[in-house]
Amino acid sequence: MPSWSRCWPGCCGSRKPGRPDGVPSALVVRWRPSVEQVGEGGPWQLDETDLQSAALHRDPLPMKTQRREAFSDGVLAILITIMVLELKVPHDSTIQALVPLIPLLLSYRLSFVYIGIYWNNHHHMLHTLQGVTGPILLANLHLLFWLSLVPFATGWMGQNPSALAPAAFYGVIMLMAALAYYLLQGRILAAQGADSLLRRAVGSDWKGKASLVGYALGVASSLMAPALAQVIYALIAVVWLIPDRRIERLLHQD
Repeated sequence: MPSWSRCWPGCCGSRKPGRPDGVPSALVVRWRPSVEQVGEGGPWQLDETDLQSAALHRDPLPMKTQRREAFSDGVLAILITIMVLELKVPHDSTIQALVPLIPLLLSYRLSFVYIGIYWNNHHHMLHTLQGVTGPILLANLHLLFWLSLVPFATGWMGQNPSALAPAAFYGVIMLMAALAYYLLQGRILAAQGADSLLRRAVGSDWKGKASLVGYALGVASSLMAPALAQVIYALIAVVWLIPDRRIERLLHQD
């Protein structure tokens, strides 16, 4: 625990002998020694009034981002592993044995790119955070929920490349994941304020808004031409593959 950085009321800024380390600096309380240890520099004790005062006057401490980042990275890595395990090895040793797997391989490649894009953008966005709040944690879980459905949608569309429902379902999952990312970004912007680094980096966020429109268009197209919808999904991924170094540049400037 951090050591004292604030003094108790009435101590005039000086640190009294015997006051222990290990008390959070956010707690502003009155400490009193036990009767048998007065003047010996021994432990100090809190009475009930002091504990109540500490609970009312403590400063909010921001939660660190490392655990959330590690958890999110682990989930995304598992999703990629699940998708690749869906690629069954053919028993035949000829190249023709791979032909039936081509739709599934193309579906896997598209989803792999999408997961990579989300990981990259998520990683950069976290570097703008000094701490996380409850709404940010919930928004992050919301994003991971929709991304966790990507392997299922990938396998279904890959095994039924010409069917309407799988292509539409894939687009719905991508649309909801994009909405969840947009909400997470909004929670972070709300926590950081109008002059935050992320606000300056995102700007008008034309990519995010255009992607939402593109996914909706893809879902509508899938009801008539699944191949056209799949092309739209691929084009959106290509747009996000173009490097966007705004956050990196602002981090270096700061």
